[in-house]
Amino acid sequence: MTHFDAADAAVEAALAAGATYADARVMHRRYESMSARNGDVEDLTQRESAGIGVRALVGGSWGFFGVPDLDDAVARRAGARAAEIAAASATVPNRRGGPGLIPAEPEVGSWASECRIDPLSVPLSEKGDLLTSATAEMRKQGADIAVGSYDIWDTRKWFVSSEGHRIDQHVRECGGAITSTVIGDGETQVRSYPSRRGQFGTRGWELVEETDLGAHAARIAEEARALTRAPQCPAGETTVIIGGEQLALQIHESVGHAIELDRILGWEAAYAGTSWLDLSRLGSLRFGSELMNIVIDPTYPGALGSFGWDDEGTRAHKRDAVRNGVWTGVLAGRESAAVAGLDYGGSVRADGWARLPMVRMTNVGLEPGPHTLEEMIAATDDGIYMDMNRSWSIDDRRLNFQFGCQIAYEIKNGRLGRMLKNPTYTGIGPRFWASMDMLSSDIVAWGTPNCGKGQPGQTGHTGHPSAPARFTNVRVGVRG
Repeated sequence: MTHFDAADAAVEAALAAGATYADARVMHRRYESMSARNGDVEDLTQRESAGIGVRALVGGSWGFFGVPDLDDAVARRAGARAAEIAAASATVPNRRGGPGLIPAEPEVGSWASECRIDPLSVPLSEKGDLLTSATAEMRKQGADIAVGSYDIWDTRKWFVSSEGHRIDQHVRECGGAITSTVIGDGETQVRSYPSRRGQFGTRGWELVEETDLGAHAARIAEEARALTRAPQCPAGETTVIIGGEQLALQIHESVGHAIELDRILGWEAAYAGTSWLDLSRLGSLRFGSELMNIVIDPTYPGALGSFGWDDEGTRAHKRDAVRNGVWTGVLAGRESAAVAGLDYGGSVRADGWARLPMVRMTNVGLEPGPHTLEEMIAATDDGIYMDMNRSWSIDDRRLNFQFGCQIAYEIKNGRLGRMLKNPTYTGIGPRFWASMDMLSSDIVAWGTPNCGKGQPGQTGHTGHPSAPARFTNVRVGVRG
């Protein structure tokens, strides 16, 4: 029995049990991670999972059922059970009150992410040597705690719907990071590379090789030690230049989550909050300055939120979210789009066969600006350059935020000055984005492999093309 056969059987059974629409996702995922600490391998994890998840629609209500078995009889029982759950749900008044799903042409095809070096084929000894040598070098250069890690996901999907979709995809993702922690007088300071969590993408092991963790080990250990001696970031309002890695998280938290349509409609309020955005102002609301151009683009080569089709079978496509500072688009699925009166979906995914797909970020990021980082620094008489995330906090409407960074440098008369520790900045989303007056063209698609959402909780993989940018009149140095 093929994977498509199992999906076909599940959909047929759901329809026979009364569903007006049904789809099934067969998924097979292999996962591997390793971590090293102070020159020794500390942990190795290898997991494998396969199963089928079935959605069924009855009377405007969903039912979902997943099983870790691809036998024909089991798949059919899963389809029937999904329809039964949907029918039971339909007996309760539907708070969403939606008109079903927006129309979709059946898609048939295959897609695979870019991969030159299969990360699971790289010997464990080689991966271990990379992490142990990098962490040993950090220790040698003064780190009290030196940590290195990588993560690999190899996911195959087979999707079938009652509308005629028949899609298979192979998504390979990986990335790695190193972090140096130094214990000072009553404090700790941390430096990471290439980002706080690591750089991840839908690429092969070549991505990890390109980040060249070992070449940066000594530098980040030395910087962490220097931070313990650096003066505190001053408090007040000033011009701030934010590095691309930190700005990627700013996009994720204050833009990406805010434009998720299920949040805007109030469907996600229980766990992760709603959104400050009002659908009646889509197409007219000013979100930021003229330099702010945010796109939703799951076709972005190698970025962590890339795919061929989402988990409803909608083909990946690029769409504006903010154009010249005006809010123009949302992350949507076929059901939420129908409720909102929109004609597009394409942003529904689940983190495994046992989870119901929901609206998730894909690649949400900035288009390039006209400046360079050097030009921004040169144009700043008095300000602060901050980079690399250390902490974050944002309210449940994705409006008021505070972020802490690992490192900062004062800017005086167009030049970088002394290092500053414990830098923080705070603001309100649209006011903050409206203050962006310079933006670099040096875009990097940063990957976030740990985006949490939903009940039961799901972990999403998202990408955020970003570059350094300058913001005026930003409150900095907030403590607590």
